[in-house]
Amino acid sequence: MSEHKVTALVTGASAGLGLEFCRQLAARCDVIVAVARRKERLVALAQELDGSVEMHCLQADLGTIEGVARTLEAIRQQGPVDYLVNNAGFGTFGNFDASSIESQRAMVNLHIDTTITLCRAAIPFMRERGGGTIINVSSLGAFVPGKGMAVYGASKAFLNYYSLALQDELAGSGIAVQALCPGFTRTEFHDQMAEDGFDRERIPARMWMTAQAVVEVSLAALGSGQVLVVPGEDNRAMARFGLQQQSDSLQ
Repeated sequence: MSEHKVTALVTGASAGLGLEFCRQLAARCDVIVAVARRKERLVALAQELDGSVEMHCLQADLGTIEGVARTLEAIRQQGPVDYLVNNAGFGTFGNFDASSIESQRAMVNLHIDTTITLCRAAIPFMRERGGGTIINVSSLGAFVPGKGMAVYGASKAFLNYYSLALQDELAGSGIAVQALCPGFTRTEFHDQMAEDGFDRERIPARMWMTAQAVVEVSLAALGSGQVLVVPGEDNRAMARFGLQQQSDSLQ
């Protein structure tokens, strides 16, 4: 029997948090399967990490049945995966009734359907090995409903609830589940939203974090038993405020 290689599968790996997860997981893993739509970005990442980790680049659109199927096959062939990072996602900006329903449904499909599908594929292998790590990239928006981002925030709230319940179900298995809830992060994520009217300049500078800092917080929290991880004290204060507002609404 061949020696097991510690393996991570990271979706949305061509930019932002996904790219940074690949960089930081390289020190923890022998193999990284990087999944994204933009092949040239994946090739550049593989060149950057050459010599530090074995890279497998999978060009796939996880918003499609074909893309998900190819990723499931990668889990079967390259796995078992020790780390599954469900990072692929996007945001739109604009009132729900004025936005394309197709883009909203695509967001739900990618954030929710794709995430639970990949988790369902990876967990049996993790159970067999006696452990593993699942990181579902959620958002501060899961705690604080925001105008213009109704479906985005709701899809991320699903990931929080799902991750909490899944961790309870997997108690004693050695599998750790985390819902990473970053706030404003300096990545390409807001580019399309800016075209739709989102104004980055309205957000105080102190509220922005780098992708490097966010991923460092995520990985540092592994092993702590903490499921909901909110990087940044200001962000944690906002999350607590959002939860309090929800609690108050029940009175």
